[in-house]
Amino acid sequence: MKDIKYRNYLIGFSLSLVLTMAAYLLTQHHLDTGHTYPSDNAMRYLLIGLALVQLMVQLYFFLHLGREQKPRWRSMTAVFAVTIVLILVIGSIWIMDNLNYRMTPQQINNYLKDQDGGI
Repeated sequence: MKDIKYRNYLIGFSLSLVLTMAAYLLTQHHLDTGHTYPSDNAMRYLLIGLALVQLMVQLYFFLHLGREQKPRWRSMTAVFAVTIVLILVIGSIWIMDNLNYRMTPQQINNYLKDQDGGI
């Protein structure tokens, strides 16, 4: 039983590394080609897809979501996890968009000057 547990952790860790490297290499290729291949929209969908697969790997291999005795609790846990992720992602996008909307060009220039050390 202990060997199966370690084997599952090793599989989960390996899959997490592969998915993380795939996202990194895909992004690096996108930057190297000057944002032409894959297109920006395709990159968004690919990275969101990789993130969702990564989430499922984490839930299954590390939180043992697929091996519980009570499937109702498993469903509730999955819904809770998805809800938290959505709140974080949508809230972050909303805050960044709101800050970007409310910032004037003069404020942007002042911010950039402050970041460069007053140059």
